[in-house]
Amino acid sequence: MTSQYRIAPSILSADFACLGEEVRAVINAGCDVIHFDVMDNHYVPNLTIGPLVCEAVRPHAKRADGSAVPIDVHLMVKPVDRIVPDFAKAGASIISFHPEATDHIDRTLGLIRENGCKAGLVFNPATPLSYLDYVMDKVDLILIMSVNPGFGGQKFIPAALTKLREARARIEQSGRDIWLEVDGGVKADNIAEIARAGADTFVAGSAIFGANDYNATVAAMRAELAKAKS
Repeated sequence: MTSQYRIAPSILSADFACLGEEVRAVINAGCDVIHFDVMDNHYVPNLTIGPLVCEAVRPHAKRADGSAVPIDVHLMVKPVDRIVPDFAKAGASIISFHPEATDHIDRTLGLIRENGCKAGLVFNPATPLSYLDYVMDKVDLILIMSVNPGFGGQKFIPAALTKLREARARIEQSGRDIWLEVDGGVKADNIAEIARAGADTFVAGSAIFGANDYNATVAAMRAELAKAKS
């Protein structure tokens, strides 16, 4: 099991009128990664943000010591390849996509890495992990969706726990350092159970940005994650 847990607030739930301030606030509250949800109103039924917003957020994604906080770009778009270089140039650290959204998974993973980013593959609730069978050597992140993608604020789908356990077993078998991320309905009251299933990176949108006190919310999540290790 992992020794490091990462909390990744999804800016989909942030106040877009003051996005830079929101990003700085969650980093100051102790978050580790900024999760950036890109939807195209084609692959998913919603339209969100693109490379220009990523470029605008990048200068704000820094810790107090000046070190950069990773921007984790989750592409819910089809086709994928055309937009990958734009996000890499805009400051993405990690770019992940859905296997259904590309004709050549191996090629898209390679394209992401060629553009200097880590590459991730995203699995919807009904998408099988068998897509990983031939690309584990090219994946830096596996993202398990615990809701159907498209909108924030949805309820966690319990079957995701089984998929997390299966993905963790694949990672252990590969011997590679691959992040196992979960996205959808993650809150302080279920984050420990999700961690025990194998996740090490936790996307939380409304649970953090919908709270009155970001610091207290992140601290509560950290306390629950500490229980998962014990």
